[in-house]
Amino acid sequence: MGPAGARPGSPPSPPLLLLLLLLLLRAERPRGAELTFELPDSAKQCFHEDVERGAKFSLDYQVITGGHYDVDCYVEDPLGKTIYRETKKQYDSFTHRAEVKGVYQFCFSNEFSTFSHKTVYFDFQVGDEPPILPDMGNRVTALTQMESACVTIHEALKTVIDSQTHYRLREAQDRARAEELNSRVSYWSVGETVALFLVSFSQVLLLKSFFTEKRPAPRVAHS
Repeated sequence: MGPAGARPGSPPSPPLLLLLLLLLLRAERPRGAELTFELPDSAKQCFHEDVERGAKFSLDYQVITGGHYDVDCYVEDPLGKTIYRETKKQYDSFTHRAEVKGVYQFCFSNEFSTFSHKTVYFDFQVGDEPPILPDMGNRVTALTQMESACVTIHEALKTVIDSQTHYRLREAQDRARAEELNSRVSYWSVGETVALFLVSFSQVLLLKSFFTEKRPAPRVAHS
């Protein structure tokens, strides 16, 4: 008898794992940018991106620290038309398909705040994600076991990336809140300590005045 074939459910062979890895590395992501920046009080920060006509782009943003964790945001097309505007939002998502080719502008404004600066995170992606497998959208036959595994792993990795980004933002936000709370507790403790010393010192002086004997002034004899 010839060599037995691979049993169902058996782990993939090393060449198969190598091929899956190469396919995953070959997969591309949409063009875009991901940034975390400081937005001072009474300030506005704008970013620009060249987008082709018919291309889809998406904007996700979130305020990590500062004030009430809110910011104004708007997006303008190359003709200056506002296609998205929200005020005092902590986080939001916006998806649009470009009707005009050119430079699109998206801005974050903290002009309504006069004393608190913000830390803002945004993720701007342009274009549709290309298929991980060639001619995947035009295929009429079912995917092979290797191709199905590759697609499943790719989708799982995208989910892991999104989860990591979410938890990283939550961790940064919680850390900022903890540091702010720690600062307030420290200042309150210092104030209480100073007040305690002042009250103790005043009580000591008051008690000392109760037990201090007041001697009458000596009389001067007149001749």
